[in-house]
Amino acid sequence: MNRTIILLSTLLAATSCATAPSIDYGSTFEIDKATLQDKIRGGWAGQTIGCTYGGPTEFKYKGALISDEAPIVWYDDYALDTFRDDPGLYDDVYMDLTFVEVMNRYGIDTPAEVYAEAFANADYKLWHANQAARYNILHGIMPPESGHWRNNPHADDIDFQIEADFIGMICPGMPNAASEISDRIGHIMNYGDGFYGGVYMGALYSLAFVCNDIPTLVREALNTIPEQSKYRRCIEDVIRFHKEFPDDWRRCWLEIERRYAYEKGCPEGVFNGFNIDATINSAYVVMGLLYGDGDFEKTMDVATRCGQDSDCNPASAAGILGVMIGYDAIPDKWKPAMDKVVDIEFPYTSISLNKIYDINLDLLTQMVEREGGSVDGDIYRITIQRPETVPFEESFSTIEPVERRVLKLDITDEATLRFNGNSVVVMGQVRKLGIGNDNGYVARLEAYIDGEKVEDIEMPYDYIKRKYDIFYKYELPVDGPHTLRLKWVNPDRGYVIEAKEMVVYTAKK
Repeated sequence: MNRTIILLSTLLAATSCATAPSIDYGSTFEIDKATLQDKIRGGWAGQTIGCTYGGPTEFKYKGALISDEAPIVWYDDYALDTFRDDPGLYDDVYMDLTFVEVMNRYGIDTPAEVYAEAFANADYKLWHANQAARYNILHGIMPPESGHWRNNPHADDIDFQIEADFIGMICPGMPNAASEISDRIGHIMNYGDGFYGGVYMGALYSLAFVCNDIPTLVREALNTIPEQSKYRRCIEDVIRFHKEFPDDWRRCWLEIERRYAYEKGCPEGVFNGFNIDATINSAYVVMGLLYGDGDFEKTMDVATRCGQDSDCNPASAAGILGVMIGYDAIPDKWKPAMDKVVDIEFPYTSISLNKIYDINLDLLTQMVEREGGSVDGDIYRITIQRPETVPFEESFSTIEPVERRVLKLDITDEATLRFNGNSVVVMGQVRKLGIGNDNGYVARLEAYIDGEKVEDIEMPYDYIKRKYDIFYKYELPVDGPHTLRLKWVNPDRGYVIEAKEMVVYTAKK
């Protein structure tokens, strides 16, 4: 074993449970290029394996555990089949790669607006906070306003959590550098707890380069998150229940469900079993890490069987563990699947696993040097950063949901909806009828509240550019009875505007 690996092993041993688990902040550690490459491969391959593993159960278990009796399949051609038959599953990865491509082209200090334009004009499908932000950006609302909850009903959703993996992987041992990048990218589509999901994942990946004790990693990365946030309270409770029930992850899951399975923002999840909130899905990632106890398959399995976004969560858990242990230590069971796809470009990108390994190392090298470290031949010297807490922010802090109403209303000219509260979201879409043939059609609506015009709305039929929710308005001056009128100003008999459901909020007591 060469000197650099001995130095790294000594550092990592200092964080083991045999001593008082800690990370030696402010110290400089040395790591050789080959070890870094192995950890980078472990991170990206782990993320891809985890996404593939959990893909078939994504949002099929909402507020419910996946029982041990339900098999989760794996075979050597599984990832290859998924690349061919269901490439959209890898949105976890190709969204990362969109931002990687921008950074690789324009530099590590690329401003938020450049990332925003690239992601808004990409030709892949998006959902939730991402799609709401895309619509905002295409209509002139740029970051950070594009991700703010008053402009984005999905601000607390999981989106940035599943797109921050690469940030931690280019910032080894430098969680504050990762948080700075997260601030630029994460506020494109998220705010508050939704933003914190990405900050925390970035910190976990970053510190996984220099810490081989999972409880320490989970605890120390959490220092990036403000104490008063619901997100931090939830992860602290996962840590607490893991200590109370170290052999029973299901009991931990139940205690977290009892406390945090209440969706407030995403209108699809309000008073519903569906929960795409970053807080609870991050909790499932942490459960996978803590109860997996360093076992690659068990880590993925627990994160998957927690349910909800059960491809994204094992992807993050396996990616973080992959950085910690390196690709060589991933059990051989999983590697034939990766060998078959390692040179296939991810959908909507020009980057394969083999390509991202090299790009990641190059960006990592630039970050190390920018943060005061050095690279001497194959030896990297990096000063470990003590995690600093990002500023506190909270979505939907002034309102609380009081009603979810099924509408099933096809608007052909205009519709009037009455509600009692101070905020409202109307969910729906433009639907083409049999005689519609212009996929470039854009419906235009006017929205009136209590007779006063409040918004001109564009609703493209194009699924890529669509408006995710028909209408939303938060914090009206009066908390009481209101009338919302939606007037379709350019009706086309080949289309109909389908208003599906409505969520009403009142001022928080």
